[in-house]
Amino acid sequence: MSTPPLTPPRLEALILDYNGVIGLQPTPHMWNRLAALAGWPADRSADFETAFWARRTPYDAGEIDTHTFWNGLLHGRLTAPRGSALLDALRSTDAEMWTHTDEAVLRVLQVTHTTGLPMIILSNAPHPLADVLDRTPWCSTLISKTVYSARLGVNKPDPRAYEAALAAAGWPDPAHTLFVDDRRENCTAAARLGLRTLHFDGTSQALATHIPQLVHAAGIRGT
Repeated sequence: MSTPPLTPPRLEALILDYNGVIGLQPTPHMWNRLAALAGWPADRSADFETAFWARRTPYDAGEIDTHTFWNGLLHGRLTAPRGSALLDALRSTDAEMWTHTDEAVLRVLQVTHTTGLPMIILSNAPHPLADVLDRTPWCSTLISKTVYSARLGVNKPDPRAYEAALAAAGWPDPAHTLFVDDRRENCTAAARLGLRTLHFDGTSQALATHIPQLVHAAGIRGT
């Protein structure tokens, strides 16, 4: 007589990164548009992107504000004083280009939502993006709580970020909590705290097979 294969225990919570999991990466056109707004020549858009990421960590952590972030990125003689139309445009254009979502992933989360599983967003994101994401229909409908680095004051992979997400989920057992991120170093840090992890490769089916509630309900082959 054969023994049925063991399946993972039901999850108590699902903690998800936003960009690279739910959110799609900006297109080259979006980067070019933002670079042009910041005064960078069209042939130096790649240099702008490098400079952008070099300054992003303290902005995501809430250590510098929007004016300070962009003040060091404007090219040539361009200026964007506090309260200026240009600063508002930079803020809104930057936030908007991160709001495009993977509809296949959202469909998995919509089904997961019907199981009652708490879902938490844990994302490195500055204040303007955090505010925009919280207002999106999918976030306000599907997500139980959101934890953003700028509001918390630390970025992943700092352990305090994962602890804040666990607190937002009501302190589930880490061994029964799945953390999903497209960055391996973030998954490694979560695993050190005892969380189950999925290094997301962009495949929504892979996400579904790591959620036991869906595996049991739909007969999906689990991992």
